[in-house]
Amino acid sequence: MNSQKLLPWLLAAGLTTALPSQAETYYEMSGKVTADLRYFTQDGQFANQDYDTNLSFTVEPEFYWEWNDGADTLTFTPFLRVDENDNERTHADIRELSWVHIGDDWELRTGLRKVFWGVTEFQHLADVINQTDGVEDFDGEDKLGQQMINLSLVKDWGIVDLFLLPGFRERTFAGEDGRLRAGLVVDTDQAEYESGAGENHLDTAIRWSHTIGDFDLGAYWFHGTNRDPKLVARNINGKTVLVPYYEQMDQIGFDAQATIDSWLWKLETIHRDTSSENYWAAQAGFEYTFYGIQDSAADLGVLLEYGWDERGEEADAAVQNDLFMGARITLNDAESTEILGGISHDLDYDSQSLIVEASRRIGDSWKVSVDGRFFSADDQADLSYNFRQDDHLQFTVERYF
Repeated sequence: MNSQKLLPWLLAAGLTTALPSQAETYYEMSGKVTADLRYFTQDGQFANQDYDTNLSFTVEPEFYWEWNDGADTLTFTPFLRVDENDNERTHADIRELSWVHIGDDWELRTGLRKVFWGVTEFQHLADVINQTDGVEDFDGEDKLGQQMINLSLVKDWGIVDLFLLPGFRERTFAGEDGRLRAGLVVDTDQAEYESGAGENHLDTAIRWSHTIGDFDLGAYWFHGTNRDPKLVARNINGKTVLVPYYEQMDQIGFDAQATIDSWLWKLETIHRDTSSENYWAAQAGFEYTFYGIQDSAADLGVLLEYGWDERGEEADAAVQNDLFMGARITLNDAESTEILGGISHDLDYDSQSLIVEASRRIGDSWKVSVDGRFFSADDQADLSYNFRQDDHLQFTVERYF
């Protein structure tokens, strides 16, 4: 039985064992539906991008069961997006389908889950378990559900998480009609793997995390399929496309966050070893918060971060020598109004990108958001050069239930 077929059997066996026939079960359903409209301020620079607006809708319900006095839970979170222009962005996923059993000093989590590691604001180097859902946004923060068996052990000297990851999720990319993409389309149907097991490779990871005084610390080792594919140009049926090539890798990572008075110090660093390269990368910075500005309830946080990649201009990553500056305003009102603005400056290519995010709740069930992304790049060697005509505003309305 291959690794992808193993996980459903383990999940079913665990549920059968954990759920007594006379158990009192608590059930809850929640979730949200979303409509978002993107308005692009310039014409697309590549073929099939002849539109200025793009409308899409999402549905993301969550079904939750709890029994054995809360010792066992089951969560199911499907996801569906329908996009007006990009067929690749119209997609469905299971963000979570997992059973969690809580022991005295341990937890067993089995199924499809999302696990987040990292502390920095503008880049998450340490986050390695889940694959990026690249059609959602270009910032890499949206993730696909990952098959896993995760045993978490709680000790006096920290929490140890052991992971078996049977099965690999390929990254999603914008299609031929999509925006925020390179000139060559990524053909995900032609994906290639270094491992002979392909998408069935069994990945493993171990992580330690602990809080010591003002410091929250984490360290891990990951062995398995690289979530960041190399994009290789191939001629497929007379057409040049980019083909994802997934290497095997070993990666160690460390993250730390220190809360000292009004200061929040942050660090993420990794070392990645593959058959093609071996390098270090880091993201570090701080956030300082001014509480109760102008004798109001509002707080102002000032952010500064620096991203470094040992490969320099040879890196196939967007951040290799970049400075990030930003500010966050939290009104602390009943509507949870927040505004975040930030600018990044690439010190190698002298390019900039600007982000603006603002959100506010309306009543108990509604939330509205406005996000802006703006790019300035003149060097074709800079990865952000592909986005230089994709400046846009996104208006989002969410209905929670």
